[in-house]
Amino acid sequence: MTAKPPVPPFDLEGATRKVRLAEDAWNSRDPDRVVLAYTPDSRWRNRVERFTGREAIHAFLQRKWQRELEYRLIKEIWAYGEDRIAVRFAYEYRDDTGQWYRAYGNENWEFDAAGLMHTRLASINDCPINQDQRLFFWPQGRRPDDHAGLSDLGL
Repeated sequence: MTAKPPVPPFDLEGATRKVRLAEDAWNSRDPDRVVLAYTPDSRWRNRVERFTGREAIHAFLQRKWQRELEYRLIKEIWAYGEDRIAVRFAYEYRDDTGQWYRAYGNENWEFDAAGLMHTRLASINDCPINQDQRLFFWPQGRRPDDHAGLSDLGL
């Protein structure tokens, strides 16, 4: 199995880097890339869904990005421990009717010794927003380094 640095035990720098790498992967909207950060038997709770394994994660991500259009995500570290990281995040997307949303959430992550996530627990709320309330405008893909984070945006 290939290691995914940074690996536990985490310090602040490593945990912060892990969060940014996850954000970058998710902003790629590439399920093939994203699933490589998880163990083959990774356990997920995402809103009301519960599933296990890379195949299920891949299928979930494909469904997600088919309905969450123009997806842009910002993650921020909340806390960390030896092999765990807590994250808060917000993302914006529109549906196929043109309605925009900002989703707010928290994730709890637990990693194996190789730095692969074996547990992801996510709680997420979607809030409809008007187009003029949007805050995430970078081109699709990785958030630019000079773009404000959640705390800077008051989120």
